[in-house]
Formats: sequence, structure tokens, C-alpha cells
Amino acid sequence: MRARDKAAVSALRATLAALDNAEAVPVDEAELSGVALEHSPVGVGTTEAARRELSERSVVDIVRAEAAERLEVAAQLTAPAHANRAERLRTEAAVLHRFLDGPGTA
Repeated sequence: MRARDKAAVSALRATLAALDNAEAVPVDEAELSGVALEHSPVGVGTTEAARRELSERSVVDIVRAEAAERLEVAAQLTAPAHANRAERLRTEAAVLHRFLDGPGTA
């Protein structure tokens, strides 16, 4: 990362965002409607919700899905004009696979 590896940074940022989204708690539409303003909760922390805790298996599945998505898109980019983008996607997928392969390989 110190060498400012743009492909690694891009892949890791996107994967962290995917993990963050997976931890989010779904908002029930029924909860949002039907509450009058004067009856709504007030104060610090009233709108906070505990986030989901992902299992190690779930995290691995999400990282694998992110890598697979990059490889799939790279395979679809067959035009010569997209060669650089396809190579960058393959590089990003390789970065994610290094993290999945175990400690010491990343």
C-alpha cells in the first residue's frame, strides 16, 4: 500500500464498502410510516441501530464475490479499447485472492 498501488486500494475500498453494506440492518418501511412527529423519539442515540455481526464465512463469501465480479466484468471487456480496464480488474481480483489465500501471502 505504501507504494500507492491504485489497484489494491481500489479493490480494498470497494470490498470494505461491500462488507459495511452487509453489516447494515434493513429498515422496515412500516416503522418509518405512521409515527407522528410529536411521538418520534428524541435524544442522542435514538436513531442508532446495532449493526449485524458477520461470521468469518460471510466475510470470505463477500470477498470471493467481489473478486468473482471483477473477473466476470474483465472477461466481458473484449474490445481493445478496454484492455487497460480489464487488466486492472484482473489485478484487483488477484489482490482480493491474496487476502483469501491466508496470512503472509497478502
